[in-house]
Amino acid sequence: MFAASMHMLPTWAWGAFLVFIIAMLALDLGVFHRKSHTIKLKEALTWCGVWFTLAMVFNAVVWHWLGAQHGKEWTAGYLVEIALSVDNVFVFIVIFGYFKVPAAYQHRVLFWGIIGAAVLRFVFILAGVSLLAQFHWLIYGFGAFLVFTGIKLALPHDDNFDPEKNIAVRLLRKVIPVGRDYEGKHFFTRIDGRRAVTPLFVVLLVIETTDVAFALDSIPAVLAITDVPFIVFTSNIFAILGLRSLYFALSGVMDLFRFLNIGLAVILTFIGAKMLLSGYHHISIELSLGVIGGVLAIAVGASLLFPASPKDKR
Repeated sequence: MFAASMHMLPTWAWGAFLVFIIAMLALDLGVFHRKSHTIKLKEALTWCGVWFTLAMVFNAVVWHWLGAQHGKEWTAGYLVEIALSVDNVFVFIVIFGYFKVPAAYQHRVLFWGIIGAAVLRFVFILAGVSLLAQFHWLIYGFGAFLVFTGIKLALPHDDNFDPEKNIAVRLLRKVIPVGRDYEGKHFFTRIDGRRAVTPLFVVLLVIETTDVAFALDSIPAVLAITDVPFIVFTSNIFAILGLRSLYFALSGVMDLFRFLNIGLAVILTFIGAKMLLSGYHHISIELSLGVIGGVLAIAVGASLLFPASPKDKR
């Protein structure tokens, strides 16, 4: 199954996609964000529109090239990734607030963080598809994990998050000196002639390791929809590329979406159940799309119709 899904697409398709993404990232950082600055709401919404439009154009290409079934799979995978990415925004807000990262440098941290996330997810996706091809029974393990995660997300939990407890940060401090103050947009510095890192690098490390944890939820969720690596990877990448703009657009209004976690919990549980039932009953991609889109719409709509009281807000 893995080999078939890999060979259904020519090598140049992977190369063309990677060249396109590299070109867009170079344009983003080298032209539009060459100078560090605070991202305002208007700019963030504009970039959200740019990335969403590019994603839909790419979705249309997949639909035309690989057929309606794979086109629907790409749409569903992208929606799942976007939905689960919103949870990342909560964590980014906490991380940037904890480390008091100047607003002008937050885009730079997210930019390099997303490049690292893309590489790690590529490895995770290929490993996940290979494992499912060799050991199909693992799909039931992934399904049970997603159901467990969904139930856990729906239950009341402690929102406190201490980045200093991150094991990667603790290991970093043991192997290399960490400066006390930010030095502009730089990740590296020197202390008493020794190579050292700035607090901005520590923030980047926390962002990267946090994304690994999120990938453990999101990648199995998309693998429940399709086993074609190209679709899983490209839908993942488009979702996380738009995550930076989504963060700047939503960071000031996240408290409005009080029922979003419940919606995400339902989506994860549904996808987990789909994996668990895959050997006995096939749930169509059309039904999956309907459930994912419907649950998101209900969660957002309910949040706006029934806002939290001031004492209940974070």
